[in-house]
Amino acid sequence: MEHWDVVVVGAGPAGAAAALAARRARPEARVLVLDRAGFPRDKVCGDGIAPEALDVLGGLGLDPAAVTAGYPAVPRLRLRSPDGTTVERATRRPSHVIPRAVLDARLVAAAREAGAELRRHLVRRITVGPDGVEVDGAVTAGVLIGADGAESVVRRAVGVPRNRPDQLAVALRGYAPVPAGQRDVQVILTTEQRWPAYAWSFPIGDGRANVGYGELTSGGATRAGLLEGLDRLLPGVRAEELKAHRLPLSTGRPRQPDGRVLLAGDAASLINPLTGEGIFYAVLSGALAGAAAGAGAGAGAAYRRALARRLGRHLRHSSAASRLSRWPVLMDAALRAAAVSQRVFDDVVHLGLADGRLTVPTLVGAAGSLRRPAP
Repeated sequence: MEHWDVVVVGAGPAGAAAALAARRARPEARVLVLDRAGFPRDKVCGDGIAPEALDVLGGLGLDPAAVTAGYPAVPRLRLRSPDGTTVERATRRPSHVIPRAVLDARLVAAAREAGAELRRHLVRRITVGPDGVEVDGAVTAGVLIGADGAESVVRRAVGVPRNRPDQLAVALRGYAPVPAGQRDVQVILTTEQRWPAYAWSFPIGDGRANVGYGELTSGGATRAGLLEGLDRLLPGVRAEELKAHRLPLSTGRPRQPDGRVLLAGDAASLINPLTGEGIFYAVLSGALAGAAAGAGAGAGAAYRRALARRLGRHLRHSSAASRLSRWPVLMDAALRAAAVSQRVFDDVVHLGLADGRLTVPTLVGAAGSLRRPAP
């Protein structure tokens, strides 16, 4: 039986960050990354990379300029609320839009350069013992990190149930020519129909945009309904490579168990319930998991504490904002306030795309907007 200090299942952003962090924390650690796919490979995603995600990668020793090379910064964001209120502003810091086939391959290459080993393997069976974790009867790990996405085998193996339908979204993503006037702006459009639901268009920089539409599965989402929503909110857009994927939202995030098995990224239901953003959560949780892996049998508790310190307050605020946003009128009020105040706009963006909180200016501005008629 081959033994590794850390085995990471899944080589997406969460898994690559975990491998990087494990090697950075303990340069002598033997780290194995398993993924069922060969790289580069496509992954269904909105492809948006918040600057805070690049900050995390920078802290793991990566050069953000190398991660984003060839993909220009996108400095503006346009938001439309259910009643049609639209606000477009420059964001505090620009984002990037990088196809996952490119981003993930770059992060995997960085993990390998840092000393982790990558193998193509579909994990089927995990057995947790007192001294380690056995994978498919072939390898053992001192600590196993499940970064294997929304359909996580690791999560099922440790008995963590799937999110409830009202804590699970489904989205359809494709690529299309950038709509006129949107070359340097990310667009998020919400609608009262099948609320909460939204469409997006994120320009890549090569004349194409990542476009898509998503809604909660509890509303009875179907592929036909997703296609209709995309066409209704982005009329005239002819997207190719349309694929669907599930989004386990952080409102259904399970408690990280004690022991030697850690869950990161989508496998831990770390998807922002307001926007569906997941890459920032993925690299941050992966980095925290990799750093905690050195604690061995105490890794689960160490990782849980680290997540609580770093993201706990934000997750409480994003969950509260998600509950409030179930009333479209409140979303309308927040965006009317953002149209008046750059500070409110920045706070709303930080809450939806990174680790921001519900701030006093946002709450006061939204309350004031409720008393004013829509423009």
